[in-house]
Amino acid sequence: MNLDQVLKLEVPVGVLLGERRMRVSEVVSLVPGAILELTKNAESELDLTVNGRPVATGTAVKVGENFGIRLKFIGTAMDRLQAATKAQEQASQQEDDAAALAEQLLSGQL
Repeated sequence: MNLDQVLKLEVPVGVLLGERRMRVSEVVSLVPGAILELTKNAESELDLTVNGRPVATGTAVKVGENFGIRLKFIGTAMDRLQAATKAQEQASQQEDDAAALAEQLLSGQL
């Protein structure tokens, strides 16, 4: 694959508000209205991710009726390119693994 083809790829870009670890039993017990406290301070900058890998930080802004992010720091072009291309295979494998685990859980094999 040449660079022109790579630059045309669409990749998932997200903004990470915060994270927390939970037991699977806690995850499957979630109900509408549940509140999850995140580890990140409410005043902290948000992380911009590409394929789940952080590449920049910024602050939340309102764009019309939508949310957006104003970037304050961004990694190098190489960091962003690596996040966009190398993580693609990892993400695909993780999705396959998660689907297989979910199937086993639902069928009562675990």
